[in-house]
Parts: sequence; C-alpha cells; structure tokens
Amino acid sequence: MEAGTLIEFRLGGQRHLGVLDRPDGKKNWIVVDERGANRSLHPRDFTYVVAGQTYKPQELAAFRSEVEALLDPDALAIAWEMLVDEGEEAELAILSDLLFSQADPAALYATFRLLDDDRTYFRQRRDRYEARSREQVAEQQRQLAIAAEKARLWQNFLDRCQQAQSGETVTWIDSDRPWLKALEQWALFSEDGNNTRAATEVLTALGRQASAQAAHDLLVALGYWQPHENLFLRRSQVPTTFPVAVMDVVQTCLDAPPVDRDRRQDLSHLKVYTIDDESTREIDDGLSCQRLSDGRLQLWVHVADPTRLIEPGDALDLEARRRSTTIYLPTGMVPMFPLELAAGPMSLVQGQACCALSFGICLDEQGAIASYEIVPSQIRPTYRLTYEDVDEMLDLGVTAEQELLDLWEMAQRRRRWRHQQGAIAINMPEAVIKVSEADDQISISVLEESAARALVAEMMILAGEVAGHYGATNGLPLPFRGQPQPELPSEEELLALPAGPVRSCAIRRCMPRSETSLNPQRHASLGLDRYSQVTSPIRRYTDLVTHFQIKAHLRGDQLPFSAEELETLLQSTLSLSYEAVLVERQTNRYWGLEYLRRQGDRIWSSLILRWLREHEQLALILIEDLGLELPIRLSQPVELGDRLALRVTHADPRQDRIQFEVVESLESVD
Repeated sequence: MEAGTLIEFRLGGQRHLGVLDRPDGKKNWIVVDERGANRSLHPRDFTYVVAGQTYKPQELAAFRSEVEALLDPDALAIAWEMLVDEGEEAELAILSDLLFSQADPAALYATFRLLDDDRTYFRQRRDRYEARSREQVAEQQRQLAIAAEKARLWQNFLDRCQQAQSGETVTWIDSDRPWLKALEQWALFSEDGNNTRAATEVLTALGRQASAQAAHDLLVALGYWQPHENLFLRRSQVPTTFPVAVMDVVQTCLDAPPVDRDRRQDLSHLKVYTIDDESTREIDDGLSCQRLSDGRLQLWVHVADPTRLIEPGDALDLEARRRSTTIYLPTGMVPMFPLELAAGPMSLVQGQACCALSFGICLDEQGAIASYEIVPSQIRPTYRLTYEDVDEMLDLGVTAEQELLDLWEMAQRRRRWRHQQGAIAINMPEAVIKVSEADDQISISVLEESAARALVAEMMILAGEVAGHYGATNGLPLPFRGQPQPELPSEEELLALPAGPVRSCAIRRCMPRSETSLNPQRHASLGLDRYSQVTSPIRRYTDLVTHFQIKAHLRGDQLPFSAEELETLLQSTLSLSYEAVLVERQTNRYWGLEYLRRQGDRIWSSLILRWLREHEQLALILIEDLGLELPIRLSQPVELGDRLALRVTHADPRQDRIQFEVVESLESVD
C-alpha cells in the first residue's frame, strides 16, 4: 500500500472511508477521513482497500456518492440467478461486471458493499464468492423473515411500554408476554430468576438500570403490576385463576347437577343457624339443637357437602388438590373452588334446600360425647347470623331463640370438659387486616374472644372429634390431626409472668406444631385423643378427603383412597397448605407494616411480650390497638409486661423492616 490509497474501516459498527496519508511507526498508517480527522490504524483494521488508484481526502465525498448511487439490493438476486446453477465461485470483479457492467473502483466497492450487507445469496471464500444453493437461499430468507418479525414485535413492545409509561391505556398482546414474564421473574427472584438477559435488554432499551428493583418499578410504571403487588403470592405455586376446562365443568354442574348418590335424611324441620363474619361467602357449617323424646338435647353440626357435586379424581377435585386450601388475604380471597360453586350450590344458603353431612351428638353431664350419628342430610338454613348478632342475642338471653341458648350452654359444658382433659387455652389478640380494592385504604381491627366465636369453635371441634372417633372405630384411613404434649413452664414460672398476652405468649412458644397422620393421635391443645378436621370441605382439601372417606363408608362403598394413596396425597397437599399459610402470614405482615408506615408520627402503646435475643436487647412487642406482633431493638432496660409508647421511625414493607423509637415508658401490666 502507498499514500493516497482509499480504504474502508469501521468505528462502532459504522462504515467510514479514509485515505492513507503516511506511515505511523512500523505497521500503522495515519488515515485521513472524510471530515479531515487523522487517526492511526493498523492494516488489520481495514475492511476494504480500493486498489489501482490513489485519492485525496477531498475526493472521498464524491467517491461515496458515486458508490451509493449503485447500491441496489435487488441486483444481488439477479446476479445470483445467473450463477446459482453453475456451481462455480466468482471473483469480485466478475460479480461487479454482472451487476454494473463495469469493474472500476466505485463499482467494485459497491459490489463489496452489497455482498457484505446481504449474505443471503453468496458465501465468501477468501477472495472469491460462491452462490448459495436454492435450498440454502430459501432457508436464509426464512431466517431473515423471522428476524425481521422479531425486530418488529420488539419495537412494537417498546412502543407500547413508552405509551404505558406516559399514562396511555395499553392492551398487551401475546407476543409481549415473554418480555413481561422475564421482568416478572427478575423482580420476584432477583438473580435467581430465569432469563435475566431478556429483562436486562428491556430495561436498557427503556433507559433504566438493570436490577431486580428496576424490573419491579417498570412493571408498576407499565400498569402491569399494582404498586402493592403481592409478590409473596406470585412467588408461590398457588394458582390465582381457574383453567377454562374447570370453569366448563362448573357451568355443567350449575346447569345439570349430577344425580345424588346418597340417601339423605330430611332434617329440614330443624332450625339451622349459620354463623360467620359478614364478609364470608363460603358458608360451610350450620348449627341446630333439638330436644329428644327422652328429654336429652341433641346437637347438630351440619357441614356443607361439596362431594354432592364432585368425585375423587375429576376436574374439580384435582383443581382443589392443586390449591389445597382457600387463602384469605387482606385484599381478598383465593378460593379452593370457583366461587360460582363455593358460594352457590356448595354453600349452606339461607332459605334454600341444601345438601349436608350432619353430625348429631348427645353429650353427657360432664360434656363428653354420649352418642352420635353421622348422616347425609338435606337441610334448610333458617338464619344467616354474624358473630356480632349472636353475641348480642346471647347477651340479651333471647328466649325466642332457645335453641341458640341451648347450643351456648352445651358449648360451655364442652369447653369445661376439654379443659379437664388437659386442653390448653391460648388467648392472644389477632389482627384482622382489610384493604379496600378501590383505593388501597387499610383498616385493622383486633379479633377479640367472644361468646359467639367460642360457641362456633366448640361445635367445630366437637364435629372433628366425632369424625376422628368414627374413623378410628371403623379403621378408616383419615387425615387425623394431632399435637405432641408440650413441655410447659412450671406454674411458678407462669405465675411470675403478667397475666394476659405475656403469659399466653410464653405458653404458645412451648407448643409443638400440630401434625397430620393416618393414625389417630392425641391433640394436646384440644385435649382430645382423636380428631379429624371435617367442617370446612369447601375451604380445606384435607376436610374434603375426610368427607369422601366417611361418606363412602356410610354408603357401604369401597373407600376412594387406600392408606397408601392417602399417604402420598397428604404429602403434596400438606406442603401446599403450608405454603398457603406462609403467603397469608407474609401478606398480612406486609400490609401491617404499610399501615404503620402511613400513620406517620402516631404514638402506639405496646406491650413487651418476650425476648427474642435478650443479650442483643431484641424483644417482641404487641401493639395493643392493632394486635400486631413486631420485633424491636431496645436501648433501655425493660421487663416483660412493660408498656412503651412508640413511634415508627422507618418502615419498609417490601424489605420487611421496621424501626421504632421509644417516646416514653408506661406502667407495667398488672
């Protein structure tokens, strides 16, 4: 090469023309580009050399114009058609002559440009070019079409993102889902998420930092996620929508319910009370009481019978297994069954003929079970009452509802009897958090012990004992619930603690986790030798299994689940139930912290419940007005049971962090 030689080089992927001016060291050349700028380049940086003629820098613009006038992409296809069937390689000059009928420097460079920009038709082999076969060209064109379509979808997706960020209403389409899914995965699982590369591309293209938090913020900005999106629920395996196939089965059940296989006892003459929170939609239990001819009171616990509409292994049953339980969140519920059924024909609806599995029980004078019967039944719920309604009726002693008064007297007898059997009562205030769907307003109330709640709880426990006794007596494999006997603090240690939440917290800390087994076992905190949950088959899958098993035995049919099958089923079901409970706890915690964050400088009265790590002054407190239990690190000496006036100094629900400052110490509890 000599001074004046015209070359092409690349900067940032862009083509540039330059003229060699003079050597720079042993190998480099000083090159003058079209703008007159000098740069030192090695010959390996030259991507094309115009041979046979020298140029001056001021001639580069004219040369470029001459070349660009020749650049017709369609011309390559014509040259390819002329050479494809010959199977021979051609030099650049031959191709230039085919394309432009000349092979001067401008035509040669234009030919090089065309071949370099579009490699569909020719493949370069050193300084010669081979025409690709017709099959190869067809495949190349197909791949180019795919790439072009991907580029179009990508650009359209970015355009929609920009529109959404500007506040415009956007309808996401199927082709957007992979990018949105990649963002979700990164936001949910951080570096553990899959396909972070795709998420990074989106964030970078939209001018955002590539991080999990940035992915979260973008999804919110796009309106794809809500500002308080439930990440705990999204990280779980819990499905939040029902498949179309399941909803088709639901419609069939509504339009043409299956034939009832059970011979039901008509109990529609009984007055039936259903007692729930006002917001409850799945009404799965009701209570009755009647006086028998011998003067004894017979209690009835009527449990909704969803097995009337489903069979083990059908679509509804398998979907319920997949969910395991209904999840109750401050923002709403995620039901185990579609609400069209769960709040409809499966529920015990006031004034309607309803199918139930009814437990008729007589107690002895102490409160033990004297006799019982379990029957598939038809009932007609008389009253739908709230806990507040029942509390008021019991408080007033409404004699017009003597059955309700009798139920309360039997519930008290039962409670006394269970305590004599070693039942352990733990009474801690419980926060009930609700979030308005319309405006994200948070309300927190404290669920206190009440006569109505105690009445319902005792009747549910009673039905569970009957189910456990029936299963154990008849050798049925059932999900029996049990709890090992705890090692409680001594009476002296307990009496040294303040009565109320502090003492209950100390007892609660010693309680082992309950267990589920196919073998009957003692449930320590309930004071029962056998127990199987049975009263929530619309909301808990293990209760539904108990219904399947008991009803099959009552009919004299083969049991739906053998012991081995049930063991396998419980392993997966209980794992899913535990995950659902964790989602409920985490979600409640999030909204509890968010509530405190929004309250600003409000002062909260709190109770020191117990030490988490006393040597680090880390304690567990109870905010009494809210029923929230939270950790606090103290810088002053306190005793269990002391009350502190606290102010929140920092709360970050997403990071699960909260910090308080002590405003003043209050008196200790008595």
